[in-house]
Amino acid sequence: MLLVNIAVGNILINFVRTNQGVNDGIFIIKQSMTFGPFQERLLSWEGLFWLLMLVVDAIIVWWRLVRIYKRIQISRIIDELHYISDGHFDHKIPFHLSGDNERVVNSVNSLVENVIKSLDEERRIEKSKDDLVTSVSHDLRTPLTSIIGYLGLIEDHQYKDEKDILKYCGIAYDKSQQMKKLVDRLFEYTKANNLADRNVEINKIDVNQLLTQLETSFALEAHRKGMKIKVKPLKKDLVIEANAEMLGRIFNNLITNALKYGKDGKYIYLSAKLTGKNVVTFIVANDGKRIPQKVLSKVFDRFYREESSRNTDTGGSGLGLAIVKEIINNQGGSINVGSNNKLTTFTFTLPIKK
Repeated sequence: MLLVNIAVGNILINFVRTNQGVNDGIFIIKQSMTFGPFQERLLSWEGLFWLLMLVVDAIIVWWRLVRIYKRIQISRIIDELHYISDGHFDHKIPFHLSGDNERVVNSVNSLVENVIKSLDEERRIEKSKDDLVTSVSHDLRTPLTSIIGYLGLIEDHQYKDEKDILKYCGIAYDKSQQMKKLVDRLFEYTKANNLADRNVEINKIDVNQLLTQLETSFALEAHRKGMKIKVKPLKKDLVIEANAEMLGRIFNNLITNALKYGKDGKYIYLSAKLTGKNVVTFIVANDGKRIPQKVLSKVFDRFYREESSRNTDTGGSGLGLAIVKEIINNQGGSINVGSNNKLTTFTFTLPIKK
């Protein structure tokens, strides 16, 4: 660049000196711009030319430095991308840049965050599947072992008379019914879990009419257990949009649980209330045995039962409330539970319009 400047300068100076007309024109211009004894020297056209060349050189050098700096930035970004592509999917680009490169860095870091979330979700799903298989295997193994054991006794003729055979067959039948209930519950849970991916039918449901139907449907069973169902309807009729079958399963599981585990209780309370412009809240409560505080956070877990021995004599599979939660979540609502010495209350919300 210095050689170019010298060459251009010499060419221009020789051109001016060999052309008297150009030289005189420059002299006239210089005189018009002279205002002091030293201005003539400062404003010589050679000085102005070299000053101009210096400015141009500075601009060119700055432009080149900026281009080199950006090239270095891109090179570093590429190195970071190669590092991430080598399997370090949780690595983020640690430096901040400016302009378009900064947007590239932010986009890469956002992509990394999404990859991390996807990997965590994949691990969670994989762990959930493993836990599901473990729990199902555990719950199926116990009745299956009994079935094999009693049928084995019959197969090996280890019985005294026909009465023993009938007894062993009866036990095997009861255990097979337990297995069937668990498989049915598991199938129901799987359907509820995949509800978001299905095009379910949306029905218009009258809330007060629904509560009345539930009272009628469970009145006989409640009477057999010495309980009574009390309904508190809405003051004004309200129609909501939901899948009738799924909503029926929610109430069926909650009321069945209240009848089954609400020991020493006398009443089951069903009610509804508006809690927002597009939200209705349903309440299923009973005055039976309270749920221990340490258990409340686990009641919606799959295969969780309060009995530490995981005894199935009560008919529980540990999937009923998990099914309820999945259905409600997939319908755009939420559910929570509270329990004290007076009432155990399940409260869930659903949108009025889908």
